[in-house]
Formats: sequence, structure tokens, C-alpha cells
Amino acid sequence: MKSMLNVSIIIPTLNEEHALPRTLRLLQRLSPEPLEIIIVDGGSTDRTVQLADAMRPCFRTLRVIRSPQAGRAYQMNAGATKASGEILCFLHADTTLPDDAIRIIQRTLSDPKTVACGFISIMRGPETTQWLTSFHNYIKTYYAPLLFRPHLFFKGARLLFGDQAIFCRRGQFMTVGGYTDTMPILEEADLLLKLIRFGRIKQINRLVESSDRRVAKWGVWKANAIFLTIGFLWGIGYPPERLKRWFHDIR
Repeated sequence: MKSMLNVSIIIPTLNEEHALPRTLRLLQRLSPEPLEIIIVDGGSTDRTVQLADAMRPCFRTLRVIRSPQAGRAYQMNAGATKASGEILCFLHADTTLPDDAIRIIQRTLSDPKTVACGFISIMRGPETTQWLTSFHNYIKTYYAPLLFRPHLFFKGARLLFGDQAIFCRRGQFMTVGGYTDTMPILEEADLLLKLIRFGRIKQINRLVESSDRRVAKWGVWKANAIFLTIGFLWGIGYPPERLKRWFHDIR
């Protein structure tokens, strides 16, 4: 029987002391376990690193890397260069995986025609589930590439975002140069457009949960209007550096 592919989980962090502990607690439930968990911190000024260090004894392999530069794309690339797994799973600090996520990831990428995947993301808060925003994010995976990259859509291109816990093969990730270090936003879309030459991209029919802190801060209608605007401007080639001004980090 062919051995299952090893999975490295990479978590970029910056001032995530409120979200990270819960994410790590739930990662303890993964069965089977990942090969390793790599936290790449971008210079947190809160207790993120201390809390991560305190959780090390709870895992077979949990490493904390201090990145010399902040920026999600740069940090995820730094984690990928340190990873040993054949599969890389990029997980946001405020996103939680199902307990069978490793087996799902292994089974999905056992198909050589599939190059990268993400889960369906449900945005939730302490007392609220953002159903409208979650549904919009689900359908955006399909309609955005269909509208703006139809020639790639019919080859299997899908638009995934970081809160969908994107995973791919390490070798193919390295071959295309990983994320573009300098991209401040939509680095996932850029990566997937580079990976599509190896095969199709999928949104698998399983759920992850992500914090609704951005929607809670902005409000449902404003948040979705911003998401739509950013998606449209990305589609017509608006520079990511300018788009970032619309999309401030919220902790």
C-alpha cells in the first residue's frame, strides 16, 4: 500500500494572542496528526509567541520561527522553506480545522490531477454565524474566475482565500516560487494562478471555521461591499498595493 503524504501546517501570525490559543487547542484533536506545525511570527508585540511556546509540549512537533519581515506572503514562504512535509497547509491563526483534516488533505491530493485545494469557510463569532458572507465567499470561489479568467476556469481554476486553509504539494509550490513576497493582499489568488499549470484547483465539500472579526468590525453590508469591490478590481488588474489600503488588518 502506498504511504500517505506527510502534511506540514504553516501558520503566519502577527499579534494573534486572542485567536491562536483556540486554534492550537483544536489542532491537538487532529487524527492523524500532521508531521509538524510551524508558526511564523511577523514581530508580534503581544503574547502570541509566548503562548505558542507554552503549547509546544502538547504537540509532537511545533516550531515557532521569528520572521525578519512582517507580511503574510513573506511569512508563509519562510515557513515553507523550513517545512519537511510533502504537503503544505497554510492556516490562518483564527481558522480551525476539522479533526480529520489531515486525512482529507492526504486523500484529496492523492489525485495527481489536483494541484491545490481549500475548504469551505464558515465565518463565525462568539454568538453569530455570518451566513450571508460565508455563502458569498463560497460562490465567489467559482464566479470570480469564471468572470475574469474564463479560459482558466474551464481548465479547473478556482479562487481560494487564506481562510479556506489552502493546501498544495510542496514541490509544486517551490517550483512556481511560492507566494509573491511583496504582495500585501490576494497573494493566494496570485499563487493559484501560478499553480494551475500543474492541474485543477478545488474547493472541497468540508468546512473550516474562521473568525468573523472583520465583518463584526465593519458590519455585514460594508464588509461584503468591500469584498465585492476588491474582487472586481483584482479581476480587472488593479494593483494589489492599492487594494491593501481598503483592507486593514483587524485583530
